[in-house]
Amino acid sequence: SKMDFSQTNLFGYIEDLQELTIIERPVRRSLKTPEEIERLTVDEELSDIERAVYLLSSGQDIQGTSVVANLPVLMRQNPAETLRRVLPKIREVLHVAGVEMQLTAAVSFLTVLQEESVSIHMYSHSFLHIILQNLEHRDAGVSNAWLETLLAVIEALPKETVRHEILNPLVSKAQHSQTLQSRLVSCKILGKLANKFEAHIVKREILPLVKSLCQDVEYEVRTCMCQQLEHIAQGIGTDLTKTVVLPELVELARDEGSSVRLAAFETLVNLLDMFDADDRSQTVLPLVKSFCEKSFKADESILVSLSFHLGKLCNGLYGIFTPEQHLRFLEFYKKLSTLGLQQENGHNDNQLQLQTLEQEKKYISVRKNCAYNFPAMIVFVDPKNFHLELYSIFFCLCHDPEVPVRYTMAISFYEVAKLLNSGVYTIHKELVTLLQDESLEVLDALAGHLPEILELMTNGGENNGSESKLLSIPDLIPALTTAEQRAAASLKWRTHEKLLQKYACLPHIISSDQIYYRFLHRMLTIILTNNVLPVQKAAARTLCVYLRYNRKQEQRHEVIQKLIEQLGQGKSYWNRLRFLDTCEFIMELFSKSFFCKYFFLPVLELTHDPVANVRMKLCYLLPKVKSTLKIPTDKHLLQQLELCIRKLLCQEKDKDVLTIVKRTVLELDRMEISVDAFQKRFYENDLLDQEKERQEHLLLEMEQLEKEKQQNEGRSTNINDKMFEKKRRDSKTSSVLTKSITLSVPGSSSGTSAGKEDKKSKLVRSQSFSTQALHPKYSNIDKCSNKSSATGYTSSVSGMGKSCMLSFSDDSFRTHSTGNSGNAAFPSSSSSRSLFNSADQKNNGNKESLSRRMSM
Repeated sequence: SKMDFSQTNLFGYIEDLQELTIIERPVRRSLKTPEEIERLTVDEELSDIERAVYLLSSGQDIQGTSVVANLPVLMRQNPAETLRRVLPKIREVLHVAGVEMQLTAAVSFLTVLQEESVSIHMYSHSFLHIILQNLEHRDAGVSNAWLETLLAVIEALPKETVRHEILNPLVSKAQHSQTLQSRLVSCKILGKLANKFEAHIVKREILPLVKSLCQDVEYEVRTCMCQQLEHIAQGIGTDLTKTVVLPELVELARDEGSSVRLAAFETLVNLLDMFDADDRSQTVLPLVKSFCEKSFKADESILVSLSFHLGKLCNGLYGIFTPEQHLRFLEFYKKLSTLGLQQENGHNDNQLQLQTLEQEKKYISVRKNCAYNFPAMIVFVDPKNFHLELYSIFFCLCHDPEVPVRYTMAISFYEVAKLLNSGVYTIHKELVTLLQDESLEVLDALAGHLPEILELMTNGGENNGSESKLLSIPDLIPALTTAEQRAAASLKWRTHEKLLQKYACLPHIISSDQIYYRFLHRMLTIILTNNVLPVQKAAARTLCVYLRYNRKQEQRHEVIQKLIEQLGQGKSYWNRLRFLDTCEFIMELFSKSFFCKYFFLPVLELTHDPVANVRMKLCYLLPKVKSTLKIPTDKHLLQQLELCIRKLLCQEKDKDVLTIVKRTVLELDRMEISVDAFQKRFYENDLLDQEKERQEHLLLEMEQLEKEKQQNEGRSTNINDKMFEKKRRDSKTSSVLTKSITLSVPGSSSGTSAGKEDKKSKLVRSQSFSTQALHPKYSNIDKCSNKSSATGYTSSVSGMGKSCMLSFSDDSFRTHSTGNSGNAAFPSSSSSRSLFNSADQKNNGNKESLSRRMSM
């Protein structure tokens, strides 16, 4: 609603302002007076130890708390004086200290232990008694903080110290006559001590206390001790667990307290691996069945825990299930997966209205746990039976009305896809549904493993292959574009950034044309219009990946031109900064020759940029730019770089930019430029760059092969149409029909054989390019071929040898001319980086036509 500043409403606003001033007055009164400031002031000449002692003796609580928090620093600086003078004062203060100082002391004592400022013997002598004294503090939070410190100390202390200082006093503190807090602390300490001593000591000294606490009169103690039985079982081994722990668990599972029964159930599930088949079938399985039956009838408190552990429980008992029991547990899981949703589809409206908010939260938690356990249930029923047994539940969970359930399904979607393997195509509709989910949390969860999911969807199914990609997921591309647009329209820019980063996988998923028309221009728009820097950088990198795998030369040139014109030469300095970011990604993903051919000079033009920030960012980038050069091929580009640096040194007026320029000059002088010849110093970088260059050349070869294939298909189609007309005209005469058939068959076969030979020659050339990229010493092939073609092969060669020589010279010459012409987007040799005028292109075209005539 708009604010009304009329006279009638103005007095209301004034009253509100007066109320704000009244609220503000106590804040002003709380400021310290000069007397209080004087009382809080400490002499600056005191040392750290003296200041700590003074503040603990006569300071206020907040000052004492500060000293306690600074205890680890004092222990690192002067451990002997700290233990002698500061620690006794802390021990005195803690008797009357408040909650804040107690919690700070527990954390500081633990930090001193972890940093190992003193030996463990000195630590136990100085700190252990203070920890034990404050262990039974009346405040539960303080007691738990000291208990956590003590449990960490127990792991580091020697056995004898633990036995004398902790275990022996524990016998009296675990008695029924002690306080409830003391007995609860004893339960947790017993769980930690079980892994500290040998089995016979545990059996003789610890297990009697465990049995006593399992039968305590207070249900809190029984629950706490039941939770510790898992640690005790791991400490005493399988045999004692079967004879001692399992009977206690069976008894606790039938306890009158629901929390005790719940703790017993969870401990049983966690200890399944320690029980043999007989114990599982005769003891554990009946208890689990009773839990499942009671959960719906009388004890709904166990539903949440039961649903959380159901996957582990079913797979742990899998070997002892009968077919009937297997089916029963599966139906139980299905019932839990739709718990709370049946009333929405039924007619029991009154029951839905009476359903409490607490029940709704519990049901949502149950369905969320079922979503969490869904991969385990796939293993339980076998992935082959997924569509028959679990697909309906999978559909319901992916379409659940509550966001936490769908969020959990999105997280576990990748695990489900991996388990289904060849049957992953059955869940493609649910993938599209989650991509279009109204909650961005669900989309963010799904984006975590989106590349792996899409890879499985397109290649993991039975109908894998490049031609059949996306046939099983027709709605995937619209879903991906919609998801990105929804993320862009929201305020959750991290989700948008994450999604753009994951979309870099699309060249391995969908075709180059689909990326070009549906995603590539969108990335450029995000770079130009979005206001969030991480999002712009993510879009820039993904755009460079799309450009890297684009298979059409015209599209690549168009995108490069837009990057230079709209970003590098853009009106906004923000766009020019993003152009430099994009150039960094280009240098990372493409070969050095590609960057030098298209982006080297546009980057250097920004040395004349009117905005200082752009020139500053360029200066930081110049060492990377220089590393793309090769000598002597790029000598002219190196001269341009040196000229731009000289201009910056002479003409730069901004002090900050000039400082960075001078620093950059020193760094550039120390840099070594790689040469065209192979060098050991640049071995790994050269190999990586050659691999990038080889892949860029293969894209050119594939594009050429596709064009030739389309031309051959068009010619064969025209020939077939003509032959069909001829057959129709001559169908009256059988002799003419026979003649047409005999004439048409050799013609078509010769055409196809010629096409095959042409493809073979192309593949041979692509192999030669790959060999040339991996081994620079073979770079003389092009020179030899040019020389041979220039001389015309005038030497006398007879028969087949002559024809082979001509075909080889034709192929090599054609390859070289293609590399030098304006059609090549990714040059393989360093000579192709230079710019040619139209006359050179015409000459190359004439040479190419001449070579083709020779081959004809």
